[in-house]
Amino acid sequence: MTNTLALDTSSHRLGVAVANADGVIGEYMTNLRKNHALRLMPTVESLLQEVEMTPKDLTRIVVACGPGSYTGVRMAVTVAKTLAWTLDIPLVGVSTLMYMAQAGKYIAHAVVVPLIDARRGNIYTAAYRFEKGQTHVVLPETHIHSDVWLQQLKERDEHCLFVGEDVSLHEKKIREVLGDKALFTAPQLASVRPGELCLLGEQVPPVESIHDFVPQYLQLAEAEVNWQRATGRRFE
Repeated sequence: MTNTLALDTSSHRLGVAVANADGVIGEYMTNLRKNHALRLMPTVESLLQEVEMTPKDLTRIVVACGPGSYTGVRMAVTVAKTLAWTLDIPLVGVSTLMYMAQAGKYIAHAVVVPLIDARRGNIYTAAYRFEKGQTHVVLPETHIHSDVWLQQLKERDEHCLFVGEDVSLHEKKIREVLGDKALFTAPQLASVRPGELCLLGEQVPPVESIHDFVPQYLQLAEAEVNWQRATGRRFE
């Protein structure tokens, strides 16, 4: 039997979920700007107690491993590594962007584009498509200036569903560039439930080395570097 614990602290949102062979059996999520370091383990302990499990019942740990808040991502990854190592069970790292994209998994006619603001016009983003319950990468995750990214999407000439709490910061520009090809989720649907992270853990292979596993902090994309060279502009 598979008993999975999933952890996400990659933003101000804290999410914890537990799933077994029958599916997600418990979830906890807050959107409060509070200290994850003080709340994560007590939340894990409380949720395990609620679903009548102990840490020894767990058979897999899944963690949202970035990009996102440096401190937040590091916190969840550290706790996940400690639990997996102590319990001697597999650890699965899932891209925070892939996890966010699950908010649009039931929109069949659009590419789903999760977005995290990275300041000064830069974003963390990727593009996904969903087929038969599986998540497929259309454009790989990247750290890029929004102008460059939107031009890439425009050239694809497809409907794009933007998801994530930071989309509103870039919505005006998105609409200007993509027009009616741009789709948006309702604000109340911007946050994906942590149970989806448990389910994603079944699609992603475990890490080979728990000790060597680190958060995934993205670098500037080659497309942005080339664009800066061509235009003579820098985004700092």
